[in-house]
Amino acid sequence: VFGKSLRYDTLVNDGVSNWQKALSKFQKHEATQSHKDSVVCWNSYKASLSQGNIVEQIEAASATEVSERREYLERIVAVTCFLGKQGISFRGHDETEESDNKGNFRECMTLLEKFDPFLQRYTPPSNTTYISCSSQNEMIECCSQEVTAAIVHEIKESQMYAIMADEARDGRTEQLALCVRYVSVEGVVKERFLALTEMPKFDAASINTAIENQLQEKGIERLKCVAQTYDGAAVMSGTVGGVQAHFQKKHPEAIYVHCYAHELNLILCHTCRAVTETIEFFNMLESLHSFFSASLVNHHKFMDTQKKLGLEQSELAQLSNTRWTLKQKRSDATAIDLHARTRAMCEANQIAVLEQSSGQRQKKKRMDGFVVESTCGAGSEVCGSSVSEELKRKLLFPCLDRMISELEKRFSGISQELLNGIQACSPTSNHFLSEPHLSALALHYHIELQSEEVTVAKSFLKLKSEAGAIPDMSTMYNLLDNEIFPTLKTVIRVALTIPVSSCSCERSFSVLRRLHTWLRRTMGQSRLQHLAVMSVEKEMLERVDHQKVIDRFASLKVRRHTVG
Repeated sequence: VFGKSLRYDTLVNDGVSNWQKALSKFQKHEATQSHKDSVVCWNSYKASLSQGNIVEQIEAASATEVSERREYLERIVAVTCFLGKQGISFRGHDETEESDNKGNFRECMTLLEKFDPFLQRYTPPSNTTYISCSSQNEMIECCSQEVTAAIVHEIKESQMYAIMADEARDGRTEQLALCVRYVSVEGVVKERFLALTEMPKFDAASINTAIENQLQEKGIERLKCVAQTYDGAAVMSGTVGGVQAHFQKKHPEAIYVHCYAHELNLILCHTCRAVTETIEFFNMLESLHSFFSASLVNHHKFMDTQKKLGLEQSELAQLSNTRWTLKQKRSDATAIDLHARTRAMCEANQIAVLEQSSGQRQKKKRMDGFVVESTCGAGSEVCGSSVSEELKRKLLFPCLDRMISELEKRFSGISQELLNGIQACSPTSNHFLSEPHLSALALHYHIELQSEEVTVAKSFLKLKSEAGAIPDMSTMYNLLDNEIFPTLKTVIRVALTIPVSSCSCERSFSVLRRLHTWLRRTMGQSRLQHLAVMSVEKEMLERVDHQKVIDRFASLKVRRHTVG
C-alpha cells in the first residue's frame, strides 16, 4: 500500500514458496530501497494521524508564528499608549545601534526586554521589527482611531450631541479644536475631544467647512446636533455671516451658546475697566509684579523681607485676563484677615489711616428714615461719610451697576422659551416639569412630548424627592425608565447635552502646548492630531482593547508577515 518502485521486488510480486529460505529472503528484502521507502511512507502516515498532514502542520506552524507576532505587537501597543498618554516624545536624535539614547520608544522596548521573558526569547525578523518611524506612526494612528471609534460609538448610542469649537495659534499655524458633548447610555454627561484641524483660512465659511468635514469623517453628521458653543469672536458668533449661521443651515436645531465662561470673564474685565479705582488698583499690582520680577536684586530683597517678617515665602502672581490665579483667596474671611493685617502694618509704620472723608463738606442727613434699595453710583453723600460707606458709593455700587448691565446685555442670546424649558428639567427649579415650558423645548427639537408621561413623572419623582434621591438633573434622568418615559427622557437628554462653555477646547490647547514644543516642530499635522487625541482622552485610551488595535494595524496595508 505504501511502497514505491515495487515492480521489480520479487518478494512483493511472487511471495515465498519455500519457507525454509523465507528468513533469508526477508533479510534481503529489508535491505532493498523499495522496503526502505515503504517504511518511510508508513512512518509518515502514522505521524499524519497524530499530527496532521503537511498542510495542517504548515498551518499550525503559521498560527504559532502569528500568535507570537501578535504578542510581540501587544508590547509595542502598550509602549505606544504609555508614551501617548503621557505626552512624551517617541523618537531620538540618533536611533542607531551605537547611540546611547535611541529615543523614548526604543529605550522603553529595551527596558521591557530586561524583565519580559517573552521578549528575551523572541527575535523578530530583521525586516519586520515594527519599531521603525513609519511603524510608530501607524501604531499611533491605530491607537487614536480606536479611541475616536469608541467615542463615536457612544455618540451614536446617545443619538444626539453638541459641538464645542475654538481656535488657537500654534506657532505659525492656526489650530481648530473640536469637542463634543453627549449623554452616554449609562446617563453620564461626557465631553470628549474629537479632532484637531489646521486652518489655512480664518473666515467663517472655512471654519464651518472644517467642522462639517470632521463630523462627516466620523460618521455623525446625520445625528441630531442640539447646540453649538464658541467664544464671542465675530467670525464665530455672527448671526448672519458667522460660523453659527453657516452651521445652522444644515443643523437648524443647533442653538448657539456663547461660552458662559468667556462671558463671565468679559463681564469682570469690563467692570474693572469702567471704575477708576479698580483700574488704579490692578495697575499698582501689575507694577509691583514687574518691579520685583524684572530684577533679581529686587526679587531677592522681596524674599529676604518676607523671611525677616516671619512670613511664608510666596511669589507675586502676574495678572491674567483669562485665568483665575487666586481661587483659594476669594472669601470673606480672607478679605477680613487681609484688612486687619494691612491696618496693623500701617499702624506699625505710623501711616495714618483715613477713617472719615475730609475732601467734601459734610451735609445734613435728611434720609435717615428711608431705606435705599438700589443706587446708580452717582448719588451724593446722603448715606454717611465713613470709609466703608465711601467705598460703597465710589467702588461697590458702580461695580454692581456695571455688572448688572453687562449680565443683561450678554446673557440674552438664547430664546427665553428655550431657557425656561431647560430650567423646567432641573429638580431645583420652581417650574420643575412644567408642561408648557417643556413643550416649548420639545417643539424646537421636534420631539412629540406626551403629557401623560409628564403627569406620571411628577408623581413618581415627588416620592423620590421626599426620600432625597434627586439632587440634580443627571440623577433624575437615570431614575426615569426608557420604556415608560421615552419622550420626556429625550427632552431631558437634550437639556443635559446643551453645553454652557467651551472650556474643553481650552484644555486641549493646553495639551497642544505640551505636545508641540520647539523640539518637535517638524511633526506633521496627522501625527499631531493623533497624539493630541491620545493625550487628551487618557481615560478612553486606558480602556482600548490592544487586540483591536493590532487588527486595525494589520488592515492598514499588506504586511510581509501575517499579523492576524
